[in-house]
Amino acid sequence: MKLSLDIKINRVIKYLILSDLIFYSGWGLISPIFAVFVVEKIQGGTVAVVGIASAIYWISNSILRIPIGLFLDSRQGEEDDFWFLFFGLLIAALVPFGYLIATYFWHIFLLQAVYGVGMAMTISGWAAIFTRHIDKRKEAFEWGLDGTSVGIGGGIAGALGGLIAASFGFKVLFILVGIFGIAGALILLPILKFLSPRSLGKGMIFSFKELFQKEKK
Repeated sequence: MKLSLDIKINRVIKYLILSDLIFYSGWGLISPIFAVFVVEKIQGGTVAVVGIASAIYWISNSILRIPIGLFLDSRQGEEDDFWFLFFGLLIAALVPFGYLIATYFWHIFLLQAVYGVGMAMTISGWAAIFTRHIDKRKEAFEWGLDGTSVGIGGGIAGALGGLIAASFGFKVLFILVGIFGIAGALILLPILKFLSPRSLGKGMIFSFKELFQKEKK
C-alpha cells in the first residue's frame, strides 16, 4: 500500500476552509472570556445568565437547522446554499457589535438568539457546498484540515483574546471579532462563480406547503 502525498485541494474547498479559519478565530477571541464580560459588564449578569444565554444560542441554532436544510435541499443549484452561508456569516458578525451597546441581560439573550439564527444559516449552507465539492479520496484529509485550522486558530485566538481584553478592554475585542466575521464572509465571494446556478426561477420565496407536497410524492 502506497501513501499518497497529493494534498492539492480545489479552490472552493480552500476558500471554505479559509473562511472558517478567519471566522472562528474571530469568535475564539471572546469565547473563553464571554462569561467574564456578562458577569462584570451586564446589569443583572450572573453565571446563571451565561448558562441561559448559551442555551438560547444552541436551541435556536438547532431548531432551525432542519427546516433550513430541507429548504436548501429542495432547491436546485448552489446559489441558495451560498447566500444562506454568506448572509448567515454577516448576521453572526453583527452580534459582537451588539455586545458593544448591550446593557441588560435580556440584550444578551436577544443577541444570542440572533447569533443562533445566523449560525444555523451558515452551517447549513457551508456543509452543503463543502459536501458537494470535496475532492474524491481526500475526504478525511479535507475535513481534518478544516477541523485543524479551526482548532488551532481558535486556540491561539483564545489566548490573545484574554490579553487584548485585559490591555484594551472588551470594546476593542468585540470590534475585532466583528471585523473577522465580516472578512470571513467577504472572502467567500470569489467562489460564487464556481457554484452551479439556481435554475428553478422562483427566487428566495419558500413555501413549507410546497416542500411537504414534494416529500409526499
